Amino acid sequence: MSVIPIINADQLSTPDVIANPYPYYRELRRHTPLDYMFLPAGTVAGIDGPIRAWALMNYRDVYGALRDHDTFASGQNPLAGKIAPRLALIQDDPPRHTRFRRLVNRAFTLKRIEALTPWITDIAHELVDEITNLDTEVMQSYAIPLPVKVIARLLGIPGEDYRALKRWSDAFLAFSSVAPGARAQSNQEMMAYFGQMAATRRAHGAEDLITALVEAEDEGESLGDAEILGFCMLLLIAGNETTTNLIGNMLGILADRPELWQQLREDRSLVGAVIEETLRFESPIQRLPRNTTREVEVSGMMIPQGAAVSIYYGAANRDPEEFSTPDEFRLDRDLKNHVAFGMGIHYCLGAPLARAEAEITLNAFLDRFPVLSRGAAPAIRQSTSLVVFGYQELPLILETA
Repeated sequence: MSVIPIINADQLSTPDVIANPYPYYRELRRHTPLDYMFLPAGTVAGIDGPIRAWALMNYRDVYGALRDHDTFASGQNPLAGKIAPRLALIQDDPPRHTRFRRLVNRAFTLKRIEALTPWITDIAHELVDEITNLDTEVMQSYAIPLPVKVIARLLGIPGEDYRALKRWSDAFLAFSSVAPGARAQSNQEMMAYFGQMAATRRAHGAEDLITALVEAEDEGESLGDAEILGFCMLLLIAGNETTTNLIGNMLGILADRPELWQQLREDRSLVGAVIEETLRFESPIQRLPRNTTREVEVSGMMIPQGAAVSIYYGAANRDPEEFSTPDEFRLDRDLKNHVAFGMGIHYCLGAPLARAEAEITLNAFLDRFPVLSRGAAPAIRQSTSLVVFGYQELPLILETA
């Protein structure tokens, strides 16, 4: 079968499309799967040419690939360890993934999250209390520090180190905007930091996730040093990037809908629906990679064995075949089927924590600010990470009573 040529498919990894991908999804979705330039030449040290992948964008194909982890594998990526250090779970397949998930499930429990809720609420209100200007840039003042401080608390990392954690996390995801050498140096600093933390916990345990990982055992097996580092990096990156962008996207959406803001102030039962529709409408994670373990036919196209595949969560969540009027933000949808947190064995481990932080945030802002609207300066979308969708800067007018 021949590949349908799409003139602008290679623009999917460009800054303009990263910042505003949805018009491209509308154009390209019906033609997928399609072959496109995933990373330009020079992005990965030691690889001269561009790196290509197959994009899956319609809901049916994305859902099917997420459920078929045998064919669309996470641990077969030949670039793992070259672009960035290998992450546990997200770049693993069964049986290794099954063992890791079982271990970390015991460390990352709903009970642990519930116990943190009062502390998260206190941090949220402290950050809101510091918002004193009518026109405030909320990414730096709130949406970034809250999730990073929460994941630092979970891991048992000093709160004052959150800025370094955020810097490492951003560099890890900035495949195309940070030079390979600088990104490698940042990754090494992050690994050395977590390595020192793990060594300290082996000597002196504490009530935190790093200690839980160090002490975790499954049928007599414990995690090795490299595996613990992989988990720490995963929890840092996934634990703050998803939630930061969920919070920013949610506030940006509501700033454009003053009637909905007033409705929410009067009826907090709608808070959960706002969070779920935000996850669908502006998915914080836009795409994640897989590799095919066999030749497979998807929507009439043959994808060869060993091919890189990009699973486009953001495009699937706007597929009109699954969600009517997908480009409208509506609270009357059945949102059980959105794939913002993935599906199948790789469903996001931190989804309950992200939802809890978003709910605490929205209620804190609703309590404090009767009026929410766009600030005087324009908002700026991030345009460097292929993975996430969110704001670099989001100025908002926050009027107190």
